[in-house]
Amino acid sequence: MATAVIMPKQGQSVETCIITKWFKEKGESVSSGDILLSYETDKAAFDIESPADGIILERFFSEGDEVPVLVNIAVIGNEGESTLAFRPAGQDEEKAHKPVTKEEIPSEIPVAVIPGTTDNGRTRISPRARRLAMERKVDYDHLQGSGPNGRIVISDIQNLLAGHESFPGKSVSGDKEFTDSPLTNIRKLIATAMYRSLNESAQVTHHMSADVRRLLEARNKIKENISTGSGQHDITLNDMICWCVIRALEKFPVMNSHLLDNTIRTFNKVHIGLAVDTTRGLMVPVVKNAGSMKPEELSKELKKAADACRKGSIDPELIRSEAATFTVSNLGGYGVEMFTPVINLPQTGILGVCTIINRPADLGNNTFGFVPFIGLSLTYDHRAVDGGPATLFLKEIKEQIESFTF
Repeated sequence: MATAVIMPKQGQSVETCIITKWFKEKGESVSSGDILLSYETDKAAFDIESPADGIILERFFSEGDEVPVLVNIAVIGNEGESTLAFRPAGQDEEKAHKPVTKEEIPSEIPVAVIPGTTDNGRTRISPRARRLAMERKVDYDHLQGSGPNGRIVISDIQNLLAGHESFPGKSVSGDKEFTDSPLTNIRKLIATAMYRSLNESAQVTHHMSADVRRLLEARNKIKENISTGSGQHDITLNDMICWCVIRALEKFPVMNSHLLDNTIRTFNKVHIGLAVDTTRGLMVPVVKNAGSMKPEELSKELKKAADACRKGSIDPELIRSEAATFTVSNLGGYGVEMFTPVINLPQTGILGVCTIINRPADLGNNTFGFVPFIGLSLTYDHRAVDGGPATLFLKEIKEQIESFTF
């Protein structure tokens, strides 16, 4: 029995999604759980997995198409099964497989008049593809579109710009000095958010370091327990640091806040955000009510949120900057010794976690040795928080780390 693949509804405000890449072709066999395609909303990027075993009988939309939510985008079933009953409203099987004439082109879809093209001089091109082509001054004359009936979609224009196709006036030789690639929707969202954050807030960063011997001892004990088969959950250093940050936020609620115009909204519960690097771009999922969790439970929830981001299955409502009350961004694994994280507005602070460096320190009794210290970089919005409370908050994080215990 044939099964429809439906464009899911991601969040209450999402009405349409854009297909960015198909991974399976029509006629290709798929298994339940295989990734069929990627798509983007105005907040993030996601994947759709196959809901059943079978063959892709039909794909109703192409890369670059903007598709309403809850609409059938493909059909999976057995060879020979009819897909007519699954076809989205406004499409029928006969029209889908015959050339579109000028009279059949909907009046609301802009078309470009290019000499030498088909259909009485009209080129079939989607509105988004045409807008990008005009912005980047791309000559798409004679370009064969990959959309329905040869329609040019935005991915065709993006491929031109990226050098994947040749077109008049563009060199495809190996001696190009540069390659222009259009920003993805996710990159545009990140760029807009970062620009707004730096332009609409008074951001200041304080740096401090903390002795992490207790954290490293706890981490080694966890590894030993796992190796001996005790079944203990693998709590990472970052999980422990997030737990310490939450304890500090409970003591300094001024940092657990949003600045909304002329109002500071202080939260009674900690909703911790964690910066996650994905192939689609940076995402910051939130773990709600993190203050009530023990280290092991917090670790599981943080891992679950990060995995959902990387798989493209995160709930869009959980990556809104308004969803978190404070954010942690860890670049220690990359060897970064110090950096200035950018606040996710309307939050009033973000902690940057840096790499561990061994430094000389007094061990007591006139004995000196090297001690592992981890760098902490706190960026706060000086409009909402003064330097004194911000410094005391950062010091509290340091003390929580240095006195850490399960």
